[in-house]
Amino acid sequence: MEILIFLIASYVLFSISLMKVFEKAGEPGWKALVPGLNFIVMSRLVGRKGAHAAWLLVPIVNIFFFVGLCVDMVRSFGKYSFWHSAIAVIYSPAIFFMLGAKKEEKYLGPTLALEKEYIAKMEQAKQGNNGREFQKLLRQNPYKKSPTREWAEAIIFAVFAAAFIRMFLIEAYTIPTSSMEGSLKVGDFLFVSKAHYGIRTPKTVLMLPLLHNRVPIIGGESYIAEPNLPFYRLPALTPVKRYDPVVFNYPEGDSVYVFPERTYSINDFRRGAMTPDRYMQVKSGQAELVCRPIDKKDHYIKRCMGLPGDSLQVKARQVYINGEPAKNARNMQFRYIVSSASGAINMSKLEEWGVNLAPTECSPADGIFHLNAEQVEKIKSLGPDIHVEVDPRQNMPNLNLFPHDPAHFPGWTVDNYGPVYIPKKGATVAISPANISLYERIITIYEGNKLEVKEGKIFINGEVATTYTFKMSYYWMMGDNRHNSEDSRVWGFVPEDHIVGKPLFIWFSTKNGNMFNGINWGRIFTSANKM
Repeated sequence: MEILIFLIASYVLFSISLMKVFEKAGEPGWKALVPGLNFIVMSRLVGRKGAHAAWLLVPIVNIFFFVGLCVDMVRSFGKYSFWHSAIAVIYSPAIFFMLGAKKEEKYLGPTLALEKEYIAKMEQAKQGNNGREFQKLLRQNPYKKSPTREWAEAIIFAVFAAAFIRMFLIEAYTIPTSSMEGSLKVGDFLFVSKAHYGIRTPKTVLMLPLLHNRVPIIGGESYIAEPNLPFYRLPALTPVKRYDPVVFNYPEGDSVYVFPERTYSINDFRRGAMTPDRYMQVKSGQAELVCRPIDKKDHYIKRCMGLPGDSLQVKARQVYINGEPAKNARNMQFRYIVSSASGAINMSKLEEWGVNLAPTECSPADGIFHLNAEQVEKIKSLGPDIHVEVDPRQNMPNLNLFPHDPAHFPGWTVDNYGPVYIPKKGATVAISPANISLYERIITIYEGNKLEVKEGKIFINGEVATTYTFKMSYYWMMGDNRHNSEDSRVWGFVPEDHIVGKPLFIWFSTKNGNMFNGINWGRIFTSANKM
């Protein structure tokens, strides 16, 4: 609602600023107040056909057309400088009010037609070998731009266009971790469509273009959190489907500690889920806590395993949705311990079979690897002395698992987890101290309520509550590398307003994320949606 009010107020101010401008151009001022007609008149005044105003009905294109219309309008009043054009782009009502208010400002005519006529005169003088006239026209040419301005405008337009495309349409994304191996590998470069699930309006408006949340090399955040706009999403081309790989903002990424190797949330610190050295840095106050708005949280990519309204459970490593076995990714991986009676394992064969041998992803000395079913069978074929078993430690109770409440949810493990209900907008659930840990973050952080538990009762916004109705829908995201993925089993539900986009295809890929290791030529220009 707030963004709608802002847009309406901006449009009204823009229309009012055009009234005197229209009158100076010989058009009745009231036409500036009529939606649609004002843009038709404006198009004619700059030398375009009135029908061209229909471009304003085309999403994305309308922004570029509107900007060009405003620039051509000030040029029709003889304002040709870089700064006049810049003001027309940044805030057109300011310069339109000035043009209308100052008596000395005159409408010269449709700038596109005038520029065409001027160029024709220059060409005529040149063709007629009238050097003096040609040089005079060249010197007095109001449309001529200096090389510096040409370069400046070209760079500004390129940055603006790239930033615009990145913000609203398509963004390049790099796979930084192995949580989606072997469907999406470390070192894969993806193009992600932000239109598929509905374009989000940016919450943050003041930022360095083409950067997400950090300034490279020098560090620090690349944006200013205030002022900001409320969340709004345009209609989606397609809903999020089960098994879609999805890019989203890290749900716990609102309060984080940023280190060179990775980002930890404040909840990671509270749960002790950090390396000992980083934990001590935070505890001793040597690390700064950074608070981020939704659109500036880190980007994660996982597979959507649970949709709003689903009940999800993991039993013996198999995901079940509403009681039925879920479809498994062909290259889904688990952590295995590989041992050999001879003590030797052919590492070159493992690399040939696509096993990730990066030091951060395996421990050859301990025989620990993340493998898919096909790789397991190939390793077993190396000889009768090879023994391969799932790492049994993954089925031990884990305090780092959502909802981090072993008293009420005992015995949950990575391999045997749940069941959990995935909230759907408008659905109502019973709440009590026994299950409130499942929905506490939803009620407080994501949906903005005050929650207290006192004397065995739950209070929401000061009122006793035994049920809660969800304001948003939520999703359950899991990595295909099931034993090496921080996903919904760690931080819970992904709110619908955190959904960023749908991966389209891999446009480049390096082996284990390092160019020096080589290029995965066979992965370039392949689909990022393989199951």
